[in-house]
Amino acid sequence: MSNRDLAKNLIDKIPESRLLYVISYLQGAAVPDETLNADTLEAFAELDNGGGYSFSGATEQLFNELLED
Repeated sequence: MSNRDLAKNLIDKIPESRLLYVISYLQGAAVPDETLNADTLEAFAELDNGGGYSFSGATEQLFNELLED
């Protein structure tokens, strides 16, 4: 039995009250992976080579820094 067949069989065993969680997960999993554009690939390469700017902190703090310039 394939994984797809197993998943279909298991869905029939899930109570209706819990299907909303399964549906939400499946919708997210069904989204195709995004292909990175040239600008994004260049930015990753810059970070890999020790350049660029890496931020770790609260989102509010990031936006405050971006708006200062």
